[in-house]
Amino acid sequence: MVVALILAGGFGKRLRPLTETVPKPLLEVAGKPVIVHQLEWLKYYGIKDVVLLAGYLKEKLIEALGSGARYQVRITYVVEDSPLGTGGAIRNAAHIIEREDVVIVVNGDVLTNIDPLKLISVLENSDAIASIAAVPLRSPYGILELEDSAIVGFREKPFIHDYWINAGVYAFKRNILKYLPERGDIEKTTFPKLALERRLLAVKYEVPPYYWRSIDTHKDLEEASKELTEMGGLLPPR
Repeated sequence: MVVALILAGGFGKRLRPLTETVPKPLLEVAGKPVIVHQLEWLKYYGIKDVVLLAGYLKEKLIEALGSGARYQVRITYVVEDSPLGTGGAIRNAAHIIEREDVVIVVNGDVLTNIDPLKLISVLENSDAIASIAAVPLRSPYGILELEDSAIVGFREKPFIHDYWINAGVYAFKRNILKYLPERGDIEKTTFPKLALERRLLAVKYEVPPYYWRSIDTHKDLEEASKELTEMGGLLPPR
């Protein structure tokens, strides 16, 4: 059994005014809340035990998702009384992490269909403590296709496969706990320490065939809704 922790406590400031009354994970993409897309994705890969690391507007999350039964998953909640950052929020679930050999951790604003179990498999028989899903950098701009000085085509915001970014999906062994801050973000505290010790691995996922997008802005909401509608839903590649 694999447990997934979803970081769902952020303020979503760049998505205001929508997030003034609705927590970011409940914003809809292609007619469905981001968090529901995530629950369905995790369940597809056999991950049915989910812990929501909640904070801002936590009551709305609990009211909307309940026990998770309607999504055929089991949801429990770990609540932060004040903002702890991503590292502090994960540490706040130490009582869950210390029971497991490995946990999956997901940012609450990520839409993807990558196979999260690959992150666990790379840690087996390894001294590494954590693995990070890596996806190619997406250009914020369309690019020109050139032959000498002649423009022969256009590519709209392509993925740049020479550069890889943190996809916001992780696998952690239980001894991650000694690297987590009481307050602060894992990107600034935990990961640099692990990298210095050479105990942090990356798993590369090509996009496409996989899908990945972080929902940070109003434009992301619009573009992701269009993409998922065209795809017919957030389905893992065949």
